[in-house]
Amino acid sequence: MTKLLSVKDLTIGIDRKKDPLTIVNGISFDIDYGETLGIVGESGCGKSLTALSLMGLLGREIKQLKGTINFKGEQISALTDKEIRKLCGKSIGMIFQEPMTALNPMFTIGKQMADAQRLHLGVSKKEANLNSEELLHAVGINQAREVLKSYPHEFSGGMRQRVLIAMSIACRPSLVIADEPTTALDVVIQGQILRIIKTLVNEKEMSLLLISHDLSVIAHMTENVIVMYAGEVVEEDTTENIINNPEHPYTKELVKAAFDLRSANQRHLNVLSGTVPRPEESTKGCKFAKRCQFSMEICSIKRPKFNHKTNTKGRLRCWLAEGGINDRCESKTISS
Repeated sequence: MTKLLSVKDLTIGIDRKKDPLTIVNGISFDIDYGETLGIVGESGCGKSLTALSLMGLLGREIKQLKGTINFKGEQISALTDKEIRKLCGKSIGMIFQEPMTALNPMFTIGKQMADAQRLHLGVSKKEANLNSEELLHAVGINQAREVLKSYPHEFSGGMRQRVLIAMSIACRPSLVIADEPTTALDVVIQGQILRIIKTLVNEKEMSLLLISHDLSVIAHMTENVIVMYAGEVVEEDTTENIINNPEHPYTKELVKAAFDLRSANQRHLNVLSGTVPRPEESTKGCKFAKRCQFSMEICSIKRPKFNHKTNTKGRLRCWLAEGGINDRCESKTISS
């Protein structure tokens, strides 16, 4: 059966004549109907660019250099701009990091929600307005009619994010992409927004691609996880396996950090020294080698392959994969 979304060898960068600058390097993954997948990693690892490429929203300088993106068996990169807008407006919904930049300040919430439905679903203005009210109620907004008459700047960040979630599912998409949907919100509002997204995805049987730098968020929202570092995937597996038995040193550090944040007795947060290498930096071996406490000589001179794990269906990019890494790296579990 054809996957809902199939990404193969996706490479994104700046297409310079002599030396193309690669930012996202050879990423492959699938999302099935009804599946929830998380992509996690530090800022600058290419998570958001990956998400934007799926919507055909890469900027003029940033381009898809290689690979294919197939949605319901149709290759997105082969579509015209008009066809992409039609596909992404109806079949793929997106929740952006900052709703104030995603919403148009010149138009009311009601007009923005109604216009999308009238264009993609062919409904009347009255039907679109009624549906918009229902959607706002679904995301926890009680004064829906008043909100529809208002402008984005009249609301708080949490309220605008609720509106954006309602807009993202207005045309009944098969896939919702949430790119750091709670980054600019306080902790209480973050929890509310995540619960809304999870409830709506389950109730409406949609697939979800969640982008986040916070592994604890990914752990409670998704079934499967992709861990990205410096533009490439270093580990992928089920969420349960990633949390309870991470194998890549970088994944282990992410798990420790998430565990520290959730522990009431933790006095000092786990800190990973160093920074993510920039795309223009030349790296022969593993990109994580300089920050890895288990780095060996081969790690700096030869790039590890992305191989299948021994005991699971996941994959791992690490020279320590068969060297008893789990015996040398302490693993902690995030309780659900």
